[in-house]
Amino acid sequence: IIALGYKGEVIKQYFLSFYALNNDISVDLATGETIIHNGGKQPGWKVHLVDTGLYTQTGGRLKRLRSWLADDETFMFTYGDGVADINIRRLLEFHRSHGKLATVTTVRSPARFGRIAFDGDQIVEFYEKPETSEGWINGGYFVLNRKAIDYVDGDDTVWERDAVVRLARDGQLMGYRHPGFWSCMDTLKEKNMLEELWNSGRAPWKIWD
Repeated sequence: IIALGYKGEVIKQYFLSFYALNNDISVDLATGETIIHNGGKQPGWKVHLVDTGLYTQTGGRLKRLRSWLADDETFMFTYGDGVADINIRRLLEFHRSHGKLATVTTVRSPARFGRIAFDGDQIVEFYEKPETSEGWINGGYFVLNRKAIDYVDGDDTVWERDAVVRLARDGQLMGYRHPGFWSCMDTLKEKNMLEELWNSGRAPWKIWD
């Protein structure tokens, strides 16, 4: 499920053209007939593209997706602007082991990101982007139980600044420490670095076949 906002129409167009963009094609300009070559083999995914509003905050977007979760009690949630070599299976096992409403994947990163304070694996304080920080930070990969969405008041709720802070204060947020690779793509420098890794075939986050 992808929560759409600004430029959502571009993302829709990409998925509508997915087969044409990822395969060789032949187009008969007289009849409009299109033939997709290479067998049209692609991942067997079903992708839901949901308009969650142009100005809706991160928490509000999550709340708007609640009806799309069907009967799933546990689900994963990410911002989509970071890459990592997280072991998803171990992350899910960790979440199911502690019985809390939320798990955030924590990573090591520069001081410009928020800081997280631990008591064992439980997060007792969640500081989003303070002036100075060190240690573990929010890596942007969450495992949540449906009841965690109740911490979102509405469209104006910022997930990482409001809902997550309250989850931590209520003892409902646990941290999965990921010591491996993680990077965001917030700056042109980061974009160039990640694209160079990908194009070189050495992208450490590409752990799928």
